[in-house]
Amino acid sequence: MDSVSGVGVIDKAAAILDALARRPLDLAQLQDAAGLPRATAHRLVVALEKHHLVRRDAGGRFCLGLELVALGRAASDQLGLADLVRPTLEQLRDDTGESVQLYVREDGGRRCVVSLQSPHALRWIVPEGSLLPLDVGSAGRVLARAATAGASPWVASVEEREPGVASVSAPVHGADGSVVAAVSVSGPVERLTRSPGERFGARVAAAAAALDRLVASAGRRS
Repeated sequence: MDSVSGVGVIDKAAAILDALARRPLDLAQLQDAAGLPRATAHRLVVALEKHHLVRRDAGGRFCLGLELVALGRAASDQLGLADLVRPTLEQLRDDTGESVQLYVREDGGRRCVVSLQSPHALRWIVPEGSLLPLDVGSAGRVLARAATAGASPWVASVEEREPGVASVSAPVHGADGSVVAAVSVSGPVERLTRSPGERFGARVAAAAAALDRLVASAGRRS
């Protein structure tokens, strides 16, 4: 088979999944549909089965695995999230005059998917796409904690990850009540003070609540 990505094993695994997306197949049918030698098809489909991306039906045929359902749901939840929430985040930046970020949990850390810079010359910049830890910083702690009734609507931090930086973050919830993102205001301690929650916690929590409503509305339309 021709390589599409330049990484042969990925192309072959993708060909197997594409073939199984049409219908369940036994090994002989799978090797023909994917255009692979029997030994290669068997080795890869068994590896995909170990990762629950492939399973076997009652007749022993290979079919798509249940892990793909979870991955598809996660992709659907994140699709268009940044564009959906950006106007609310821009309003929060304008109201506070500080940098605003939106993080989602990924690979045991937190990924910055939206980063809006403060108009001040002295500001805290987090590049979009940055992967940061969960165990330090207000946004990391928001994403690490479970959604519980009565929990504080915001979490603040002062110089946890970087000297001279303070932040306050609040959770954004999915339709099932789980925490799907964290919205954060961050900047120099000189402006946010050593009590950033008292300064901006209510505004960040209000923005997060507005994002909750946006996410819920988008879910009802999908």
